[in-house]
Amino acid sequence: MMLFHFVGIKGTGMSALAQILDDMGYQVQGSDVTTYYFTQEALEGKNIPLFPFSAENIRSGMTVIAGNAFPDEHEEIVRAKELNLPIYRYHQYLAQLAGRYVSIAVTGSHGKTSTTGMTAHVLEAVQPTSYLIGDGTGKGNKAGHYFIYEACEYRRHFLAYQPDFLLITNIDFDHPDYYKDIEDVFDAFQSLVRQTRKGIVACGDDIYVRRLQTDLPVLYFGVGENNQLRATEIEVTAEGMRFHVTYQGESLGQFLIPLFGQHNVLNALAVLGLCVAEGLPIDAVRKQLATFPGVKRRFTEKEWHNNNILIDDYAHHPVEIKATIAAVRAKYPSRKLVAIFQPHTYTRTEKFLDEFVEALSDSDDVFLCDIFSSAREKKGNLTVDDLLRKLPDAKLVGVDSVHLLQHYRDAVLLFMGAGDIQKVQQALEKSVV
Repeated sequence: MMLFHFVGIKGTGMSALAQILDDMGYQVQGSDVTTYYFTQEALEGKNIPLFPFSAENIRSGMTVIAGNAFPDEHEEIVRAKELNLPIYRYHQYLAQLAGRYVSIAVTGSHGKTSTTGMTAHVLEAVQPTSYLIGDGTGKGNKAGHYFIYEACEYRRHFLAYQPDFLLITNIDFDHPDYYKDIEDVFDAFQSLVRQTRKGIVACGDDIYVRRLQTDLPVLYFGVGENNQLRATEIEVTAEGMRFHVTYQGESLGQFLIPLFGQHNVLNALAVLGLCVAEGLPIDAVRKQLATFPGVKRRFTEKEWHNNNILIDDYAHHPVEIKATIAAVRAKYPSRKLVAIFQPHTYTRTEKFLDEFVEALSDSDDVFLCDIFSSAREKKGNLTVDDLLRKLPDAKLVGVDSVHLLQHYRDAVLLFMGAGDIQKVQQALEKSVV
């Protein structure tokens, strides 16, 4: 039996890919730092062995899949080369695996994970499906018809893929440590469009998406009148967002998603657009959208002490922060909104410093955590103090100072960030028994 070893198995994409291969009957193991990450829960549930990094983990007969955050000089990768083992980077192996199925890549600067999760939830109800979601969730089905996966634009890694169908949520400037400007980002998406084989479903409300050139059929979705697939009569209900949908001017009826915010309506339209393009039964799609449970670390709620609501969300770009805060306001219009934000990467914080200030100012109170230094960027030209100076009423908070959050009552405490902001929320929860 083929044995796969994952270098950096706790990464969200890596964890999901490991689960897929395990489901398909392969032998899987992996290594990573010893710090606990939420992604390892699913791995442990499948009894996938996890080891601390060590060259001794690597032995003959393995196929090695390395996370993109780890350089070629990593001890395990060096050892794999010494043994002449097959070595793939994460995106390289994912491309090879997806090529065996009708592949659906979900991409965009924002909303990829939620849209990928929603697409998987809908399609697996009507066809055997495999999927890789960027929240660390993966499912493999050898007999699967569709393979749905999240395609990240960082460092143009998504250009390893040649999907049959491409879903595009939006195009925005992000990852300033790699991309020069929005035109550089647009160029990357244009390249992926050229590599797509059958068709594209894209948000026609986005000005950069509309600029993309292709000879393939494109189904545009959105709220604007120039889209083939449109959401109208959008309303916030106690159950979520309700909206009416038309396709080419013909009514498809009402839809409900148990999520909040107009950005989630657009995500649902992306899924619906794919289903329309593939001729799938709309009533089945309607039923599945209404039961979508969401994905990990995207508006994940729980009730807490003093009738407070705690929400954990991955928002780490100003556009995402504004959308998430708007969704909280829609669901809890009468509650105080307390934003607890951990900036992710120094370059993003520096590039969007004023935009972060504007986005966070939509909340009632603001708390900031130290900038999260990732494996790819451990230092920068600024600190969280630069952001604090522009938000004079904000306070610094960490695991040792969660008492600053204990006095709230009947409020929404919104924890946002792509790093390890969860540890602050966990410390707060443990601080009150």
